[in-house]
Amino acid sequence: MQSLTLETLKRSVALFLHSINHIPIVPLFGVTDGKAVGTFVEHAFHDYLKQYYTYGAGSAAKGIDFPEQVVDLKVTSVRQPQSSCPFSSASQKVYGLGYHLLIFVYDKVDDDNQKVAYLKIQNAIFLQKEFTADYQTTKGLLDILMRQGNRDDIDAFLEERNLPLDEIGRAELADRILQNPPQQGYLTISNALQWRLQYGRVITLATEKQTLGIEDLLS
Repeated sequence: MQSLTLETLKRSVALFLHSINHIPIVPLFGVTDGKAVGTFVEHAFHDYLKQYYTYGAGSAAKGIDFPEQVVDLKVTSVRQPQSSCPFSSASQKVYGLGYHLLIFVYDKVDDDNQKVAYLKIQNAIFLQKEFTADYQTTKGLLDILMRQGNRDDIDAFLEERNLPLDEIGRAELADRILQNPPQQGYLTISNALQWRLQYGRVITLATEKQTLGIEDLLS
């Protein structure tokens, strides 16, 4: 078998989804826990890939599903497209998570007569790691830089955005932003013990138009 690459991973998505969409799934009947549905889809995707490719699967210690390809898989309901991810540093809101995201957005329907569930993966989106920062945070910072803002302006903005940083950390991040302006991010990232990622904007951008850094793998 050949080794899994980033490109073969992306090419495998449509084929996998064709194999799972609209197939009766007994274990998911009546399941309302999105995490349980996500775990089922993730395991099914890994089982599919392992038929054709060799690769090092992720673990809790590694933090992401495909560490060799620097990709994390997120499976989320179309009704509330969001998920959590480990918190690494406050700078992730500015410079991104540090890895690509592969986002499966599903709708699940139960058939009460047959006692089975049917999944329809409506979107399969690849978001490049360079664009995984918070939309409003990066937009605000880029606006400040465009208006010739200085370190004090950036520091004040970071404080207003409630980034989990102390005064020294904010000053260090402000200096970094001045020297290395961020890319415009597309995620909405909420502060919590873990980051809460919301994908509504990413889904819209993927389905409505071509956007740098976003690929609709089902198009």
